Amino acid sequence: MNKIGLLGLSFLSLILLTSSVNTSIFADNHNVPPIALTVDEEIISNGHEVEISGQIKDYDPQSITAGAVTYVVKSPDNNLVTIGQVIPNSDGSFDLSFIAGGNLWKKNGDYTVQVKYGGNESNLILDYVGGEMVLSIDDEDVMPKPKPQTQTTTEPEPEPEPEPEPEPEPTVVEEPKCGAGTELVNGICQVVQSDEKETRGGGCLIATAAYGTELAPQVQFLREIRDNTVMSTSSGTAFMTGFNQFYYSFSPTIADMERENPYFQEGVRAFITPMISTLSIMTLAEDGSELQVLGLGVSVIMLNLGMYVAAPALIGFRVHKLLKSRN
Repeated sequence: MNKIGLLGLSFLSLILLTSSVNTSIFADNHNVPPIALTVDEEIISNGHEVEISGQIKDYDPQSITAGAVTYVVKSPDNNLVTIGQVIPNSDGSFDLSFIAGGNLWKKNGDYTVQVKYGGNESNLILDYVGGEMVLSIDDEDVMPKPKPQTQTTTEPEPEPEPEPEPEPEPTVVEEPKCGAGTELVNGICQVVQSDEKETRGGGCLIATAAYGTELAPQVQFLREIRDNTVMSTSSGTAFMTGFNQFYYSFSPTIADMERENPYFQEGVRAFITPMISTLSIMTLAEDGSELQVLGLGVSVIMLNLGMYVAAPALIGFRVHKLLKSRN
C-alpha cells in the first residue's frame, strides 16, 4: 500500500512541475507584442532626428501578405504631421526616422507614432518640447582660434612688426533639406511654383483644402505618387490626362466649400484618408515600369470601388432587407 501511495505522489509532482514549466513558457511567448518598438530618445525638441527601431513577431518574408511597414505621427490634437513606409528586413527588423519640427509641429506635448503592419498596430509616445531649430555643425567647421603673434628681436636690428591676425573662417551651417515638390527660399521650405506644375496637372485641390496647406505630408505624398510613379509611364500619363479633365470640373467648387465650412472640411478629410492609404500600394512599382504601374493602378482602383461603392451598397441592401422582414 505504501508503494502505491509513493508512486501516486511522484506522478502528481511530475504533473505539477510540467504544468508550471509550460505556463511559464506560454506567458513569456504571450507577452511579446506583434510589433516591438524602441526609440533613441522619448523627449525631443525642434529639429531633432527621431530614430525608431522595430521588430515584427513571427515575420515571414516569403508570405504573400508580406509588405511594407506604415507609420504615421499625430499631434496632441490628433492631426497628422508625418506619414511614411519602410520595408522590413528578412528577420522582421526595421528602422525608421524623421525630423521633428516644421509648420505642422505647432503644439508642445505628446505626439503619437502609430506603426502598422498587416492587421497589427503598435503605438509610441514622444514628448515634443519645441524650441529653436537645432542644426548640427561639423567639428572641422568650428571657428579656429587665432594664431598667437610671433615677435623676434635681434640686436641691433629693429623689432619686426607683428604679423596680422588671420581672419576667422565663417561658421558653416547646414541648410535644412526640403522634400519633393518644395524648394529652399530664405531658409524656409516652400512649394515649387513653376510651369512644370501646370504641365503635370496642377495641385491636389481637394486634399490641399482638406489639410489646409500644400506642405501637408498627405498632399506631398499624393503629388509624389502622381509625378514620380504614375506619370513615369505612357499609360499613366494618358490616364492622368483624362482624369484631370474630370477632376478639375468639380474640385474647385468642393475646395471652396471646404474653406467656408470647417465641418465639411473635416468630413472630406475623413473620407479621403482611406483612399490615400490605399495609394501607398503604388510605391511598390518601379518608376517607368508600364506593367507594374498598370497592374498596381488597377488594383488600387478596384480596392477603392469595393470600399466606397460595393461595401456601402451591400450594407444598404442588408439593412433594407432587415427592415422589410420586420414589417
